Amino acid sequence: CVSMLQRKGVFAGCKFKCLPSRSVRKSVFDPDTWSEIFSTLKRNRLRTFLTCLSVGWGIYMLVLLLGSGKGLENGVNEQFAGDAVNTIWVSGGQTAEPYHGYQRGRAIRLTNRDVDFLSSAFPEVEHLTSRVNLNQPVTVVHGQQYASFDVRGCMKGMRFGENIRVESGRFLNDPDQNEGRKVCCIGLPVKATFFPNQPAEGQYLWLGGFSFKVVGTFSDKGGPGDNNRIYIPSSATQRTFTGNQRVSQVVFSAGGDLEGSLDLANKVRNRLAVLHEFDAKDDRALYVNNNLENYKRVMQVLTSIRLFIWIIGLGTIFSGIVGVSNIMMIVVKERTREFGIRKALGATPRSLVFLVLQESVLITGLSGYIGLLLGIGTLEMAAKALPENDFFQNPGVDLRLALSALALLVACGLLAGFIPARRAASIPPVQALKEE
Repeated sequence: CVSMLQRKGVFAGCKFKCLPSRSVRKSVFDPDTWSEIFSTLKRNRLRTFLTCLSVGWGIYMLVLLLGSGKGLENGVNEQFAGDAVNTIWVSGGQTAEPYHGYQRGRAIRLTNRDVDFLSSAFPEVEHLTSRVNLNQPVTVVHGQQYASFDVRGCMKGMRFGENIRVESGRFLNDPDQNEGRKVCCIGLPVKATFFPNQPAEGQYLWLGGFSFKVVGTFSDKGGPGDNNRIYIPSSATQRTFTGNQRVSQVVFSAGGDLEGSLDLANKVRNRLAVLHEFDAKDDRALYVNNNLENYKRVMQVLTSIRLFIWIIGLGTIFSGIVGVSNIMMIVVKERTREFGIRKALGATPRSLVFLVLQESVLITGLSGYIGLLLGIGTLEMAAKALPENDFFQNPGVDLRLALSALALLVACGLLAGFIPARRAASIPPVQALKEE
């Protein structure tokens, strides 16, 4: 019977053997079974290649999308790393609406009075500090060396507001502010410029012609702009450089959750509106920047992007699974008569289903694994080739998520092969032999 069917081309190219019924329960690692599977795939090279391409491409795109989303998330986190997340920054502006006899266009300038007022009126405020910015870099001199750096006046609370890490010595403290001491804390690039091979503490720098004692060094995750700075007490800045009591910004930590932070920012705006006589609804008169609100908003956008990435990636994988299912239906249809002969010789429906499942898992697992490796390799090359920037950093993918997606792909491959294989295995041998 088998020889006759082979002559008619039913098993053309197959390495089919008439084996005893006990051989149908073969191991997963049985060489004869895998030889037969590879022989079947070899006879249909183009079909197998296109099926593997669709599955591998789905995993590849999912890995790329997840890695790109991670790179964007890393860039955003790096942007917020330069400042404490739960801080509120208040700075004066220019009125856009007339108010109580005042014309529009009036400048609102914050002073030391506002700093004292906020400290006394809001006990919940923490790490309060004023910030005095100079309009241009200051020439810094030490011995025969000189360079220009950004000099800013502040109080001890700026260490928290800017998320500063003290590397040596100390940062500014309350006695420095209260007594107007001419002391400074310098960034690591400033130390490398003037004191490359010696401690900076106790040394003196001339800032704009005035001598300041170095009390410590710091580093800032915000980037080169935040590290190329010299911090001095805001009281000393006003006496030495500005000659007035104006402050550029008032910075303090909000504490608590987003709702409490928004409520505190609204109270600060209303109280300062009364103090400076402007409409509290005039957003241009006073700028209140809530870092926690901005962070939450950006995180919500990133969450939406991450969800969108998963939808697109899983949709791509699903299209590949549909392709595998269609191919397996065609394969099973073509081998229906073969399955009938196998059952006539003693093969069980379970062994036939298992044979088809092995082929389906081989296609999905191998192509998915190759797509996973190519995706990770592409991300690694992109991380090395991309120039440094503040918005996209270190693209990568969580290996556990990628392997979970691959496991899902293999499970779907099992389902894609199981349904048509079970249908074919349930056909009686006599009916299967009549299939064309």
